[in-house]
Amino acid sequence: MVRVALLSNPKSTGNRETLPRVRSYCASNPDIFHYEVEHVDQIGRALQTFARVDPAVIVINGGDGTVQAALTELYQGEHFQGRVPPIAVLPNGKTNLIALDLGIHGDPIKALEKIVKIAKSDVSDHVVARELIALSDGRAETRPVLGMFLGGAGLADSILYCRNQIYPLGLSNGISHGLTAIAVLFSLLFGIRARFLPPSSRPVRISLIRDGELAGRFSVLIVTTLERLLLGTRPGESQRGNMKLMAVDQSFPALLRLGWASLFRRMGKTKMQGIHLEQGDTIRIEGDHSSVILDGELFEASEGHPIVLRSTQPVPFLRLAA
Repeated sequence: MVRVALLSNPKSTGNRETLPRVRSYCASNPDIFHYEVEHVDQIGRALQTFARVDPAVIVINGGDGTVQAALTELYQGEHFQGRVPPIAVLPNGKTNLIALDLGIHGDPIKALEKIVKIAKSDVSDHVVARELIALSDGRAETRPVLGMFLGGAGLADSILYCRNQIYPLGLSNGISHGLTAIAVLFSLLFGIRARFLPPSSRPVRISLIRDGELAGRFSVLIVTTLERLLLGTRPGESQRGNMKLMAVDQSFPALLRLGWASLFRRMGKTKMQGIHLEQGDTIRIEGDHSSVILDGELFEASEGHPIVLRSTQPVPFLRLAA
């Protein structure tokens, strides 16, 4: 009997080294049904097949784009008639934020072994509910794209800078992210603008329906339904279950306060100048060619064409640490 349905994208960066091991493990394990896709438009067919084998757990093994496309299809495709099995994400790609939030990290094969072991028993003790972020232009006829982590303003610019300028150097993820952080801090501290440094963020307006508006230039803009934000910060337990927003003014002192609060776990306990923590079920982002990145995919807000974020109904995920 199939207990785990595994969806892999062989073209994702992380799978270039690990996929042969994953294939070998799946070939010797009858509890796993392994389906590989090379393009996101094949994911719908894969999930239709998964629905027929009726697994206890669905596992996504791919980069950010694969995870986002799979979550969108799972939520909107109705392949499981409203009874979607819990979802797990193998550590892959560049950031692994969803996998880390679910307690899944380290070697993908070891993580897969743990998932199979859980799937053979009662998975209910490991199921957690997470809402998704539905991104659209606000029109009813537009099919939204779903994800769990959005970075905007200066953070999106930094991600694009790292992706386009640093990753091609062939350095490890940790070193690449460290160099990007240094470049961001350097440009903020000295006010230097150059082609080899991240650009200054564009002004944006962030509207939280019924809860006011933020406007300005922000070094960090995060909207997420993950339990933790970046740097281990939490907006507060009372806000769990809705989209959580953190915006940090584009200034060196505000970033220092963010680093201090994150290091000493003070985030959300006291109000700090230049750091804005909010939550809501509908968020509008407006600006002139202001970029946002939802789980690795780039979107852009422009004048008269805002990005609208709404939270979905809860979706079951598998967390390794019960």
